[in-house]
This record gives sequence, C-alpha cells and structure tokens, in this order.
Amino acid sequence: HNPHKKKSSLLANHHRLELVYLAVQKYTKIKPSDIEFKLPQPNYTVNTLAHINEKYPQHEFHLIMGEDNLKSFHKWKNYDTILEHHHLYVYPRISEGKVATQFDNHPKIHKIAAPIIQLSASLIREGIKNNKNVAPMIPIESWEYIDEMNFYRK
Repeated sequence: HNPHKKKSSLLANHHRLELVYLAVQKYTKIKPSDIEFKLPQPNYTVNTLAHINEKYPQHEFHLIMGEDNLKSFHKWKNYDTILEHHHLYVYPRISEGKVATQFDNHPKIHKIAAPIIQLSASLIREGIKNNKNVAPMIPIESWEYIDEMNFYRK
C-alpha cells in the first residue's frame, strides 16, 4: 500500500499478485513477490529494501521507477538512505513538475535512454472505466483476468 494512495482504490492483494503473475509468467527471470503484503502497512520502500537486503544478503537490489516518481522522490521516507545503498534506474515519463536539482548528476541515479511511451496504470484503469479497448496495452493473460473479474468498470 503506497502511503500516497487511498487503500480503497486498490484491488485486494491476491488479485494484484495474480495480475502480476499473469503478466510475467512468460519471463523466467522475473518472479512476482508478495513480500510487501506481509510488511506493516502503510509500506515504505526503504522498509521493503531493508527487509529484502536482510533476507537475501547475497543479492544487490536496485529500483526501477518512472521519472514522475523521481520528481517526488525527495518526499519519500528516508530517500537519502535509499540512495546511500541502492541505484535508481529512471525511465522517462511526461509529467508535471521538475526533478529536484539535488538529483541532477547523482552518481546513483541513472536515467535510461528510452522512448517515451504514453502509458500508465491510471490511463489503463480510466480506459476500462470508459469502455475503451485497452487489451493491446497489457499482456493478454492479465487483460482476460481483469475482464473476467470485471475490475475497474465502476
């Protein structure tokens, strides 16, 4: 549960996990995890990272985020601790606001040179609500589950 979002707007954890599982089942190097569901709520990324670092000390963890999240990263709980121990890989996004200058040329923040794609979870949910065809925007298995369960229509 992202502390900046209303919990009532989220699907139940088991549905969210199923959607992720369906989306990545063809990719053998990506594994869905329910670790965050078992941590105290609301959950903060710094706590998740501390938990997985302790549980899997043999691994190194990085964060992947959209540029829109980097614009508010200075508001995250203990963001400086995150940057002290982890690299951030930032995908370009069109959004309002600017990235804080303290993150310009930061050695642990890596901006990915990639095309900007106008696609977001909010856009998909809004499209479903308005009876738009969003099936091409997400893995077919995830779309079939969303459609079958009648998610986001109301």
